[in-house]
Amino acid sequence: MIRGRLGPWLILLAAGLGLSTLGAVFWLNWGDWLQTERPQTPPVATAESIARGEYLARIGHCIACHTRRGGEPLAGGRPIATPFGPVYSSNLTPDPDTGLGQWTADDFWRALHLGRSRNGRLLAPAFPYEHTSVLTRNDSDALFAWLREQPALAHRPPPHGLAWPVGTQAALAVWRALFFRPQAFRNDPRQSAEWNRGAYLVKGPGQCAACHGPRNAWGAGQGVDALSGSRMAASHWYAPSLISEAETGLASTPIDDIVRLLQTGISPTASTSGPMAEVVQHSLQHMTADDLRAMAAYLQWRAREAGPVSVRASAAASPATDRARGRAVYEQHCADCHGRNGEGRAPAYPALQGNRAVRLADPSNLVQLVLHGGYPPVTLGNPQPYGMPPFLLELDDRDIAATLNYLRSTLQAGEATAGEVSPQQVRRVRDAASR
Repeated sequence: MIRGRLGPWLILLAAGLGLSTLGAVFWLNWGDWLQTERPQTPPVATAESIARGEYLARIGHCIACHTRRGGEPLAGGRPIATPFGPVYSSNLTPDPDTGLGQWTADDFWRALHLGRSRNGRLLAPAFPYEHTSVLTRNDSDALFAWLREQPALAHRPPPHGLAWPVGTQAALAVWRALFFRPQAFRNDPRQSAEWNRGAYLVKGPGQCAACHGPRNAWGAGQGVDALSGSRMAASHWYAPSLISEAETGLASTPIDDIVRLLQTGISPTASTSGPMAEVVQHSLQHMTADDLRAMAAYLQWRAREAGPVSVRASAAASPATDRARGRAVYEQHCADCHGRNGEGRAPAYPALQGNRAVRLADPSNLVQLVLHGGYPPVTLGNPQPYGMPPFLLELDDRDIAATLNYLRSTLQAGEATAGEVSPQQVRRVRDAASR
């Protein structure tokens, strides 16, 4: 009898909880529209603000991301790979039909700060609004002012290829309610002006955690300051931890060397490749000397604050036959450039002995470089970089695995190694490139 009386109340309770959840999701995504906020007076664009906008567009990777290969600058259409399907960057030119021609500075600010388009549509988080929400309103207005000065180009990017229901507005609303909160930047009064500038650049325009921050199964990061390393979404590149001495050594690297690496793509002990080389070429090399030093100082502070980070234990050593195979391949294909003992030949060919990149627990970057070769970025400070040829067709999976294991053990001269590379790992990277 009592159970029968409780039935309607339980239904009402469940319905109330469901409505409350829907209301919370709606409020977190569109609640500001219900408030009394009114459009601000349009900011007056000046030569100074337009110049600052161009600077922000370059260092924030806007131009590179919103320009498809062979396409017009900022007209959009570049595919951004995600685990859930491709997202295509939007047209940022002032074209009235396919770009930002009908947008206001307020619309643009809401897109950067709230991840919401002019018509209220929620944007896919491949657009890194977690990081652009950090930008100040003045920087947002400056960026918009510069974009308004660019040629209007009529180009409508393809629709996103996200798997259903990931790309639906309902799914995005739930995702954002769970994982996204705008991050307004606030200076830390306990720190120097340089430290605060570096923090702003790392969390905002630099978007460092977008690559170097771990993500969960739903593609959500752990915040704009999470820098503990991550396998990059939908790729076989690993962005190493910026707070681990074992992986990047930022705590002990001289500031001038960090600045040089960010600006030119090379330093006395390291070079960039893959996605990081693209970031240096299209964005970081355009930073001012003061901003580069501020970013370097902040990253070094983060690494020192993190302290020692444990390194994954090594796996069992490879059989003697594999070590012999790896040595034979190395001596035939690698020793002429990198030296018989991995000592390298600066500045053209980096040393492999004692190289942190060689000892990373995740060997993805090594496999990528051996398969596909690579160059550091072309920059003003390194206009003719030396490169490595691809061995995609010349070496099979066992050859590559054996060679990398030889590098990660025999050539490390007593340094800690990070485990074996299997032929299956090489095959996964090889197959991903062919898709």
